[in-house]
Amino acid sequence: MREVLKQHLVELLGADVPHLDLVLEQFIPVQVKRNTLLLEQGQVCGSVYFIAQGCLQVFVYDADMNETTRDIVIENHWCSELMSFGSGQPATENIRAVEPSYLLAIDRARFQEMMHRVPQFDQVYKQVLEASYANSVYRLNTFVSLTALQRMEWLRHYRPGLMNRLSSKLIASYLGIHKDVYSRLKRQL
Repeated sequence: MREVLKQHLVELLGADVPHLDLVLEQFIPVQVKRNTLLLEQGQVCGSVYFIAQGCLQVFVYDADMNETTRDIVIENHWCSELMSFGSGQPATENIRAVEPSYLLAIDRARFQEMMHRVPQFDQVYKQVLEASYANSVYRLNTFVSLTALQRMEWLRHYRPGLMNRLSSKLIASYLGIHKDVYSRLKRQL
């Protein structure tokens, strides 16, 4: 699993990164089963996860305890509740594995130590923050102006494979549409 992370970091930072092996040693391999809750709202987020294999859902519950999915994170991407991780405050979101997943986790103390000891690792954190922010803003701004069918077409174009990989209920939650509407419109694609 560390080889997947190593390749990812080389792609982000270039091949000449001093202390790359030291950085990789800080990550703990974590294997989780489907539906494992990695973070529950109200807990402090203690880790950032690199997904070597699998898929994670970042979500909240509405007043009726329905899930609203903010993000679906797949292989070769990072996942965390960044506000809680950075501040040490309780998380406002939940993170769950929606497939059996192989993750590499780094806790807050080790993460901060690596940012100080290996300057290039600080770039990784900035890129993770920027990508997370850009993804959320883009998705929010795009989805506001799209019909349900257009959101499904967007997903098929920009996140190919998710519709076949995940449940209709999860995809509908991610797209912000009712699962029955999703099922009906899926036939029109």
